[in-house]
Amino acid sequence: MSAGGARAWMWNEALAMIERAESLHRRFFDPTLSPVQAPSWEPPIDIFETDRELWIVATLPGVEPGDLDVSIESDVLRIAGRRRLQPGARSAVIHRLETPYGRFERRIHLPLNELTLGRSDLVNGCLYVTLAKQP
Repeated sequence: MSAGGARAWMWNEALAMIERAESLHRRFFDPTLSPVQAPSWEPPIDIFETDRELWIVATLPGVEPGDLDVSIESDVLRIAGRRRLQPGARSAVIHRLETPYGRFERRIHLPLNELTLGRSDLVNGCLYVTLAKQP
């Protein structure tokens, strides 16, 4: 690469970097985005199917039933809520925090008009959702 080619390449890279930085800055300070409302993590799920039902198991250790919302919106099953930090941990020095806390949301696309929400039970840190198939 010639000296002029290297200079042009570096200049183009610098301009692209400035563009990315400005884009991040605009998104960070966008007043229409509320950081409090945004989910911070997605719980892992397992999906099982039989002839009559679809079962979804979401791993939600430490989530209280009152902090959980399960709903179907159009063709999407929405599991949302909050995992709260233990009250004593708020004043403690945290040496390691590997388990996610805060707001979570998981959206699972479903076959349109083929499933209805049956039961949802929170047992031993797992949410079990049963969706009945339409005959």
